[in-house]
Amino acid sequence: MSELEKSTMSKVTWRLVPFLMVCYFIAYLDRVNISFAGDSLIKDLDLTKAAFGGAAGIFFIAYFFFEVPSNLALDRFGARLWIARIMFTWGLVTGAQAFVTGIVSLNVVRFLLGVAEAGFFPGIIFFLTLWFPAAYRARIVGMFMVAIPVSTVFGAPLSSLILYLDGVAALHGWQWMFLLEALPALLMAFAVYFYLTDRPHAANWLSPEESRWLQGQLDAERANRERHGAMSWLRSMCDPRVVALGFVYMGCNIPQYGLSFFLPQIVKAFGDLTKFQVGCITALPYAVGALGMIYWGWRSDRHAERKWHAIIPLGAIVLGLGLAAMMEMPTAKMACLCIAGFGFFAVLPVFWTLPTTFLTGTGAAAGIAAVNSIGNLGGFFGPQVFGWLKDKTGQDAASLSFLAACAVVGAVIVFVLGHNPTLERPAAKQTA
Repeated sequence: MSELEKSTMSKVTWRLVPFLMVCYFIAYLDRVNISFAGDSLIKDLDLTKAAFGGAAGIFFIAYFFFEVPSNLALDRFGARLWIARIMFTWGLVTGAQAFVTGIVSLNVVRFLLGVAEAGFFPGIIFFLTLWFPAAYRARIVGMFMVAIPVSTVFGAPLSSLILYLDGVAALHGWQWMFLLEALPALLMAFAVYFYLTDRPHAANWLSPEESRWLQGQLDAERANRERHGAMSWLRSMCDPRVVALGFVYMGCNIPQYGLSFFLPQIVKAFGDLTKFQVGCITALPYAVGALGMIYWGWRSDRHAERKWHAIIPLGAIVLGLGLAAMMEMPTAKMACLCIAGFGFFAVLPVFWTLPTTFLTGTGAAAGIAAVNSIGNLGGFFGPQVFGWLKDKTGQDAASLSFLAACAVVGAVIVFVLGHNPTLERPAAKQTA
């Protein structure tokens, strides 16, 4: 590695990744904080567990319809403006959740939250392809996405503490949680607008030499992918590989979201625990997942291997959830859920290298959004089916077994689909 490459990639990484991690931390916490208020919401609004799961997951139905248009708008207007818009509107809707009065208003506001946030995650993934060559992508996506488990590691205890404000100013604790956790998104919207840079050529914080080198690397990789077939935004959305990867991502998301929205309730059933203790124990699988995500993304880049680095974590999900379904002892059950936690998050940075291998330009913006929108339907079906099975059986064994089966489907598709590593190389480095 040349000194120019080292200095350029170091500057880009430190400039963008920590900032984007903070943004995603806020986004993910606002998406799942409803899980920490689950028991209180179910009681105060007189909901069944299935109704709660459906309301928590309807967010992703909005995602399905609005992801692609939002990402095309990001490509048109630039990440700086569009991501700032996304953060501001989702902050407003997050706060509005404090004023729901029943299942109808809860569903409406959760749907609007999905509309507001649609495009944020795939927009960032697309944005990272404009700044990081393929050889860096798994570790960088892993560093960015570590905000998911970290948001629960810190957000679960924090949200649990806010719930103790129950009764202050005649508001429920969950109302305070939604109001207070909306503020960071509103503030970060302004920070995004003034801090982000859309493309390397516009980065005045890089030297001209660094900017030219980085843009040259990215252009060479893009030329290589386009020689294998450039795609319009419409064609990319209909590509069989995009659709297949959407179902793989669904196989990741059904287990992750199906468990995450109900994990605090599973932990509460362990015994006589305070809200803060429930929050701390809930964070354990996510702490394991955070470490696994960083290590596994780095390992995938180091070995330049994607297929098995995606399949193995999916296998960990199956193993962890399958064993947890059979466990009654709280310690053993939580240990199994930690194995699943590794799988939930270790698979993500590797998975997101797969569509960026063959998608480029506007086709990448639409294709990445299509993968995300299909996959995020798992965020709707996972909690809803989990809650329905729990209502029917009174236990979580069937629910956990269902989640494990979905991960099996994802692993099989990755195995069949495979991965072509030559598409990640710059044209100049291809062998004859």
